[in-house]
Amino acid sequence: MKMNKMILFCGMLGLSTMLKAQDFHDSRLEVVASFGQSQPIGVSVSSKNRVFVSFPNREPYLFGLTEIVNGKRVAYPNVDWNAKEGKPDDHFINVQDIYVDSKDQLWVLDSKPGSGNSVFGKVAGDAEEGQFKLLQIDLASNKVVRQYHFEDLDKGKSGLNDVRVDHDKNLAYLSDPGQAGIVVLDLSSGNTRVVLSSTNSTKAKSDIVLAYEGHEMRDKDGNPFRSNVNGIALTKDNRYFYFKPINDTHLYRIETRYLADKSLSATETEAKVEDMGATSITHGLVADVDGNIYLTSSLDYSIKRWSPDGKIETVVQDSRLIWPDSLGIGSDGYLYFSCAQVNRLPQWNAGIDKTSFPYEVYRVKIK
Repeated sequence: MKMNKMILFCGMLGLSTMLKAQDFHDSRLEVVASFGQSQPIGVSVSSKNRVFVSFPNREPYLFGLTEIVNGKRVAYPNVDWNAKEGKPDDHFINVQDIYVDSKDQLWVLDSKPGSGNSVFGKVAGDAEEGQFKLLQIDLASNKVVRQYHFEDLDKGKSGLNDVRVDHDKNLAYLSDPGQAGIVVLDLSSGNTRVVLSSTNSTKAKSDIVLAYEGHEMRDKDGNPFRSNVNGIALTKDNRYFYFKPINDTHLYRIETRYLADKSLSATETEAKVEDMGATSITHGLVADVDGNIYLTSSLDYSIKRWSPDGKIETVVQDSRLIWPDSLGIGSDGYLYFSCAQVNRLPQWNAGIDKTSFPYEVYRVKIK
């Protein structure tokens, strides 16, 4: 491990312990909604500041996808889609990520990876092959417009995590920690390609072990939590695609024209990746209209803003920000985000649930 990375990593570990001990709160942080023991994962916001929040299919399960109305969650697009059981094509199996694009289309990644391919760890009873679909929902009509089923994806290895949509090229980009790569989905044909698989920029760094409150994040067999490429962001002009593994402090980007270029070899595509330098241990990313990237900074309970000139600043820091996860930016000048508390789940704490209830989604003013 390089010395600058070691200093950054260890420094964050100390700071995280200190902040938790002090129970530090920032008065600017606002609670958007509380969910009891239901774990919020995905968050996205429309141009009209409609707030959407998704939940994985784990008990207590109420809905997989919701709109927050007057501080309460409402099944979206309706109750039927959120039924616990049904045909794969007409109900949510496990909503992993949501994204409102530049045309106010809500994209819903329904992703239940096969055994061992989920960032949440192995779960008893999981099938060997994953189940994946991507839905496009028109927010004007609140109707499902189209579904994609990733028929050509290796479902035994894949673990689709986050999605962003590029209307200029009619492509969707998805992070795939299971294959340690980026899946490029052609929205016209439904065909996919996997690029940057198991490269330096997409593979988790084995020498980084996450630790919170003096406790390393390991499963019952002593294996450390590890995630390959996870958080992703697409700039509003669709020029740059940003990404990084959780177990890596560096932020990477590539111009989307190279992701769209089928003629490039794997080596040529990898050569187009830019290392933007050290940031922090992050889970979610989102870009604003100015090209800044907001990053959830897990080890020091904060949200940070990275600007294209390489400057990093802390937007908000609060001891309630336990594993800040997914983000959305509203036209109201607020940054919205979930806190998933993954590090406190039983599988990373010798079977003990250390979650602090209620789970909540927050917002903070950024403009």
